[in-house]
Amino acid sequence: MDNKNDQSSTLLVHGGQLNEVAQRYQIPLEQWLDLSTGISPISYPIPTIPAIIWQQLPQPNQAMLTAAKKYYGTENISVTSGSQAVIARLPALYLNHINQPSKCLEVWLPEVGYKEHERAWHDAGFTIKHYQHLPTRAVLSPNAIVVVINPNNPTGELQQQQTLTTLLTTLESLSGWLIVDEAFMDVITPSQSLIHLTLNKHLFVLRSIGKFFGLAGIRIGFVSAHPAWINKLQKLSSPWEVNGPAQFITEQALKDKVWQLAQQQQLIALSIKLEALLVKTFLHHHDKSAVPNITITGCGLFKTLVHPQATELYQKFCYQGLYVRLCDEKNALRFGIPDQEKYQILASLLAEHSHS
Repeated sequence: MDNKNDQSSTLLVHGGQLNEVAQRYQIPLEQWLDLSTGISPISYPIPTIPAIIWQQLPQPNQAMLTAAKKYYGTENISVTSGSQAVIARLPALYLNHINQPSKCLEVWLPEVGYKEHERAWHDAGFTIKHYQHLPTRAVLSPNAIVVVINPNNPTGELQQQQTLTTLLTTLESLSGWLIVDEAFMDVITPSQSLIHLTLNKHLFVLRSIGKFFGLAGIRIGFVSAHPAWINKLQKLSSPWEVNGPAQFITEQALKDKVWQLAQQQQLIALSIKLEALLVKTFLHHHDKSAVPNITITGCGLFKTLVHPQATELYQKFCYQGLYVRLCDEKNALRFGIPDQEKYQILASLLAEHSHS
């Protein structure tokens, strides 16, 4: 557990920047296989959207909120323009709540994980701490904040519900916060979500529509927290922040239990198939005892290959027109889940690496 506070405010790279990558490698866009994000390759089918929804300013969609409360299992929920909007606002919300300078407050973040969390707290002047394993009471200071990405992106590590409940109790006794980013929780069975506990004023849970429903382009998500925090966050947001068509689509998606069940089953099957391909390509031809640094982890929406030549592989893939995400630490590659058609293309591209 270290104290690093040198995270710069420069643009972070998350995957999904195909235009830039295609230009860099001089390969036309249509010739790329893009597996650089953790977004489902199967998208919820867009329903017919009434013309009035396009024509009027976005209205609060109570039917969508009712569907969200049922889907997520909580009454304490608010719609947002994606998780990113909430991540950016939480530091200001905390500073408005506590009468201390930010430099005196510690925020614990996973050493490997979605770096937008770290950037938000760093840029607000908080003291950043990193953990490989969840911090214990012995190292947590009063008013500490702990951010957990569950399951983690990109490692896929999953914290059990009971473990996080215990951590929440600890942070409550320290007057701190637990922030749980559950962007990929929809594919976890049984769910390890804490969203049902958000009447606790020390807990915030973020959920995403873009990942599981394959609808990242509509920029919509949810935050669950105590009603007092929900009200304060809404005051920090801008008018008409979540567009009407996105709310309409999300309402239908959250209600469609048949589609959700089929999506779960398809993603599990596709992710198992991808993992088997990565194992065959990168592990079967190695003496595993001689190369212990090669591992494959992940969840139903991505698989991450930890490899000592990750940077070199990334560049080789790009020259083939295969775009995956090179993780921040430059020691791993995250593969999004391909559908059946893209799987065949991927298998053909990876065949060149099976003896490397």
